[in-house]
Amino acid sequence: MSTTNEDPVLAEKQIAATEDSDFSLINGVARDYELKCALINKCMQEEVGFGRYQWQLFVLCGLGWMADNLWLQGLAVVLPQVEQELNPSRIEYAVLAEFSGMIIGATTWGVLADIIGRKVSFNATLFLAGIFGIAAGGGLNFVSFSSLIACMGFGVGGNLPVDGALYLEFIPASHQWTLTLLSVWWAFGQLVASLISWVFIANYSCDPSIPFGQCPRSQNMGWRYTLGAVTFLTFVMRFVFNLQESPKYLVAQGRDAEAVAVLEYVARRNGKTISLKVEDFQKISESSRAPTNWRDSLRRSFTDVSLSHVKPLFSTRRLAINTALIIFIWGLIGIAYPLYSAYLPLYLEVRGSAGAATSLNTTYRNYAIVSILGIPGSLIACWVVDLTRGTGRFTIGGRKFSLAVFTALSSIFMFLFTTSSTQASVLGFSCANGLVQNAMYGILYAYTPESFPAPHRGTGDALCSALNRIGGFIAPLIKIATTPATGSVSANTANGPVFVSAALFMFSAILTLLLPIETAGRGAL
Repeated sequence: MSTTNEDPVLAEKQIAATEDSDFSLINGVARDYELKCALINKCMQEEVGFGRYQWQLFVLCGLGWMADNLWLQGLAVVLPQVEQELNPSRIEYAVLAEFSGMIIGATTWGVLADIIGRKVSFNATLFLAGIFGIAAGGGLNFVSFSSLIACMGFGVGGNLPVDGALYLEFIPASHQWTLTLLSVWWAFGQLVASLISWVFIANYSCDPSIPFGQCPRSQNMGWRYTLGAVTFLTFVMRFVFNLQESPKYLVAQGRDAEAVAVLEYVARRNGKTISLKVEDFQKISESSRAPTNWRDSLRRSFTDVSLSHVKPLFSTRRLAINTALIIFIWGLIGIAYPLYSAYLPLYLEVRGSAGAATSLNTTYRNYAIVSILGIPGSLIACWVVDLTRGTGRFTIGGRKFSLAVFTALSSIFMFLFTTSSTQASVLGFSCANGLVQNAMYGILYAYTPESFPAPHRGTGDALCSALNRIGGFIAPLIKIATTPATGSVSANTANGPVFVSAALFMFSAILTLLLPIETAGRGAL
């Protein structure tokens, strides 16, 4: 269908007026932007399609998501060797440093994505993570190591909100389910971290019998190699892909001609042509504000502190409730997930795997198995989400229902995990938990940017990610408060955090059902 032959402006206005007259008010965007966005969505769906450019962007954004979990898991697996060599008073301070950087990074880069654009923020996040990640591998003492880890966290912390927003704004509505599939890279991140650790740490580390502080650096290079290898992967394909700025960001900035040029470029990469013209945008609003560049936007953001990208997220009762709930859910999961992960080694130590000793090789083998089982979780989530996109009689609740189910299953498997007393049961419940948690994260990562309009999507994602990182910051504080520096704990002490984590997941599942906005089957603004 041609975009220009039928007076697209009039057609879109009629559709909007007859089908959803208060849609723009609900989503906190201007009417002109809504109509322009409708043209972009129509062009993406009917002319650009999902082709070569989108698949390459899928891989590129996926590498960013992989790097995020790579660092979360990578730091966790190197901490025992860091503690043995550098002998800090509390090794948890490294985790606090990482999440401190992530909190600032998530807030900063998510907001900047709405001001200076997705493209600059997209490339800057992992560039900073790579530079400081390499430097952290050369840390000579615990203070310098933790400081560099915090700087690394500042970069990687902004990666998820920026990557998800950018990817969503380049795909047609018929393929928004691939945003859920993007979470498979999150599982790959954990898998790669486990495999790298299996190779380097198991073979290039001090003997566990060597006391803390007496492990020579020359015999403990495994964790440094691990950080270097992890960082190298973050650079793969970052600068070999001609990334374009988001057309929805450009029209929100009044840069209509650039938005059309981007759509034309993407269409050419897919072997297509488009009929959308700048004149189609101009017909919508002859009085559109003058185009601005990112420098003007950045200068205006500092001279006029008006929270212009935050207030629209709470502009109506429905949108305000949805925004508040999804941010709160992210915060709860931010506490629950690392609280479980951080206490897993302590739990295994207390239970002793039925009294059997576990070698480093066996530990990382089991860790790799759990990581592999996370990958099917993303595929299952995509299948479920795709089923719920229909409007037939068997449609089950859309994104919200699927998210609630997998979140509740995470809670159930955690409760069951506390009953395990053998290696087989520990590994089995860990694998089941890894599968459903990755499915949960896949749907959560898709729903969150879909529920925010593009002009304020980066800020909304930033608020969610920031509260999630604050939750991650709280988790090691709980660990510090409830365990002695020696790490000796009782079975009840080890079980306690798992119960708290499971309860938080169950509460999050209940809150998910209360979200008023369903995004399944709807093109993102």
